[in-house]
Amino acid sequence: MRLLTRIVKIVLGVLVLGIVGLVTWIYISPPELLRVGSGYAAKMVCSNVFLAGRDPDEVLAVDVQAPGHPLLRLMNVSVDRPQRRVHAALLGFLAGNDAVYRDGLGCAVAPDGAMPAALATAPVPQAPADPNILWPEGGKIESDPKVAGILSDPALTGPGMRAVVVAHRGRIVGEVYAPGFSRETPLLGWSMTKSVTAAIIGTLIRDGKMSLQDQALFPQWKNDQRGDIRLADLLAMESGLAFNENYGSVADVTRMLFLEPDMANFAADQPLEADPGSRFNYSSGTGVMLSKIWMDKVGDRAAALAYPGKALFGPLGMSSAVMEADEAGTFVGSSYMYATARDWARLGLFLGRDGVWNGNRLLPEGFVAEMQTPNKTSNGRYSKIQTWLPRADAGKGTFILDGHDGQNVIIVPSLDLVVVRLGLTPSWSGYSPTPLVDAVAKTMTAP
Repeated sequence: MRLLTRIVKIVLGVLVLGIVGLVTWIYISPPELLRVGSGYAAKMVCSNVFLAGRDPDEVLAVDVQAPGHPLLRLMNVSVDRPQRRVHAALLGFLAGNDAVYRDGLGCAVAPDGAMPAALATAPVPQAPADPNILWPEGGKIESDPKVAGILSDPALTGPGMRAVVVAHRGRIVGEVYAPGFSRETPLLGWSMTKSVTAAIIGTLIRDGKMSLQDQALFPQWKNDQRGDIRLADLLAMESGLAFNENYGSVADVTRMLFLEPDMANFAADQPLEADPGSRFNYSSGTGVMLSKIWMDKVGDRAAALAYPGKALFGPLGMSSAVMEADEAGTFVGSSYMYATARDWARLGLFLGRDGVWNGNRLLPEGFVAEMQTPNKTSNGRYSKIQTWLPRADAGKGTFILDGHDGQNVIIVPSLDLVVVRLGLTPSWSGYSPTPLVDAVAKTMTAP
């Protein structure tokens, strides 16, 4: 009996110490870090529930909690479907944050609790592809058994794979989806959205409404050296502006995405750390600033919100594509676009064919070439216009749309090849899509 009593006391003591430790950890953690976590949880659940039709508990457990910071495992979310709002809080009541869904504009974090400004001006949805017409004009595909064999190898498609689509010579020749996902599931591109933002800007450059040499891009830059920053500097990630892209703490990027209602002006307020054009600094703040700049060039808010569909998604038949706007009504052009894998492949095909679609030039001549050309300061890693570049022995002109947690569109113009690989694959997994692309390319070039 004494032994049992002693064991009970030890167990209770451990529980008390654990609870005290947990409460202490919560209260000594920076309050902003906790609200970043709740903002992330609310945003991810909101977008995946209302855009992708997924179960909120699954999204919380798999997308938010499983690969994330320990505090995310203590997040609870509640979904108000009539109000289309998601609330997240630590243990259900601490450091709460909200995300709100708007038709055509996805979800926005509402860190100040306000209703996002763009609610009443949703873009017009695009018509879905005709299933009886071959892709990309429609939804019909003709798979290649050799490609299907490659896509059946989990070592090539990688851990956490959700969708892979291979397009060759303008047709889909293979695709594979993880259980619970399909060709109809819109998937988040994360930083692949930066390349979409660049393409939208390209359409405005084609029409003479923007120039790579544009300067004095924000009012707060007019009285200092930031006024010398060119549009070209921003596109090449060479603005010289300070911006901390560390996702493991309360850095500029996490503060912007989850605590700031006006992301573009938050990024534009950052100080200059280097002369424009002199240093490479990868920055999601740049992607949001670029959205604000092009939207201001379009002018009218409703016209600007409709512009991606009119200028890009509509012509390409990307009926699933949704760019999400922040609370201030600016597209989060760094990070937040959802589209099906087939629509991401349409974008890749368009870029791989020099910005021409069905004989119509949507991007100015030479624009895609800049997406294939290294900037001056990244040692060949990053292009002049919002794309990543591969190792030296990849196919000539190859360039990559790359996003957080394993999102990739690899474009190999020399083979007229596009490989889309989407999933939930943190960088610590060590996965690279290069062997997958190499295997597919070898099949395409085999006699």
